[in-house]
Amino acid sequence: MSTSTDPQQLQQIFADLSVANRRYQQAYPGDREALQPIHTLYGGAQLFKAGSTQKIGQLALQFWQQHAPDGGHLAAVLQPGGDPALWQQIHQRVTERLQKRAVEDFRIDFEDGYGNRPDAEEDATAVYAAEQLALAYQQGSAAPFMGIRIKPFNEELRGRSARTLDLFLSTLVHHHGDQLPENFVVTLPKVLIPEQVTALVRLLDHLEERLGLAAGSTTIEIMVENTQALLSQDGVCHLPLIHQATAGRCRGAHFGTYDYTASFDITAALQTMDHPSCDFALQMMKLAFAGTGVWLSDGATSIMPIGDAATVQEAWRLSFAHITRSLNMAYYQGWDLHPGQIPIRYAANYAFFLSSLEAASVRLKNFIDKAAQATLVGDVFDDAATGQGLLNYFLRALNCGAISEQEIEQTGLTLAELRGKSFLKIVQNRTAQMKA
Repeated sequence: MSTSTDPQQLQQIFADLSVANRRYQQAYPGDREALQPIHTLYGGAQLFKAGSTQKIGQLALQFWQQHAPDGGHLAAVLQPGGDPALWQQIHQRVTERLQKRAVEDFRIDFEDGYGNRPDAEEDATAVYAAEQLALAYQQGSAAPFMGIRIKPFNEELRGRSARTLDLFLSTLVHHHGDQLPENFVVTLPKVLIPEQVTALVRLLDHLEERLGLAAGSTTIEIMVENTQALLSQDGVCHLPLIHQATAGRCRGAHFGTYDYTASFDITAALQTMDHPSCDFALQMMKLAFAGTGVWLSDGATSIMPIGDAATVQEAWRLSFAHITRSLNMAYYQGWDLHPGQIPIRYAANYAFFLSSLEAASVRLKNFIDKAAQATLVGDVFDDAATGQGLLNYFLRALNCGAISEQEIEQTGLTLAELRGKSFLKIVQNRTAQMKA
């Protein structure tokens, strides 16, 4: 059957489309190879020492053992009437994780956690904290992900922020074999306009050249903490422009709950993670950064688990509810501000995944078998998105430590298939094996 399409015209159309597709793939590379941490713990730079993350981990474990000695106590606090076997399993796995490594990501904070101090004092702190971080890497006590949060690049603090970054990076590189540690990041808070990010990128370009680092090797995080970061006065969404301004350096975008709600003129008593204004901002971030490979993080629960047992339990219930809410919105990372919050971070994640593990395992196996059989006989399997969603569930569950590699294999998947991160590729490979 002949067609009326001009072959040369069709070839040009497809050539233009290929250019557009390649441009899209460069802009939206998908997930990063490294596994996203489930939390970032912030600590004032003046307090940081080489053993800080290990000490915090020990405090978190002690706090856990004191206030949740077993699964029964934990269930009584977080889910009265819950399945005792499930909560005992959660308790056991949280304990094992805290014993192994409690702190996944740590940010040495020169902003809110440090405050405004005399220049000479901040200079000295920047040098000392960098020396201590280099020592932590030498001793093997650093968290898997580490970084520094500088002050914002506004008119008042940009000079101080740039100087702290210069002193810190110069000292760290000097004491770390003339290179930056792996998974190190610079966090820029209170980003309002793309030009603030552009200024940071230009400064990093200069520092990398002066320090002999590879161009573009210093990754950055941006913080969404103000309504202007979402929408400009001209009605333009700033988030994609802010991402473009990072020039390929952006590892993460973190939401700052309390500065953001304050910028909305919300009163202090209502500045909480579950305020509707936060839901809007989080969804906007999801839309703006979808497919870019940028890790998104929710904020922190401001009520600390400090005081008597009843006060600690109330703070834990609040944190558990907030973290579960974040997970339901597909935010798999959040902030912690106190060692006592870390155990509940893991408990909430493990409860989220383990409560549906058995059903998800059966469903994924059935999806793969059904899809492979349909492909084999030439039918169309039209629910691949659901299959990919189930696969993503297991990827996240394994990443946070909720499930083990052995439990992955019980689904009928191999670890290699899981780490391939593609439901369609699994189906294609299974189909080829069936044909063979």
